[in-house]
This record gives sequence, structure tokens and C-alpha cells, in this order.
Amino acid sequence: MKESPTDASTPSGPRRLYTGSERPFDPEDLVMVSGRDVTPERVEAARRLIEEKGAAAVERYLP
Repeated sequence: MKESPTDASTPSGPRRLYTGSERPFDPEDLVMVSGRDVTPERVEAARRLIEEKGAAAVERYLP
């Protein structure tokens, strides 16, 4: 039996890759993407950064 290129045992990649701010994000996401532990102080700082810079706050880490 000949195997097809779309054999079910072959893992497939994501259908679409997303970057940066293409999707909604919140302050907790920004803290996590920066590689830090989520604490109330860091979440508040991330909230202020998002208010100030908007999508550029996340794109700094995920271009």
C-alpha cells in the first residue's frame, strides 16, 4: 500500500501563524511574554504600558 503525503501519522504544522498584536492581549499576556512571573505589580505596570504604547508594547517581544 502506498502512503500519501498527508498520512495521518505525520504531524502537521499550524494552519496560520500569528505574531505580536494580531490578536487581543491583556496585561497578564504581556508579563508572560516578557519571560517574567505574573505578579500584581508587574500586571499593573504592563497595564500602564499597554495604555501608553498600545500594540507596540507586545510587539516589542513578539514582532
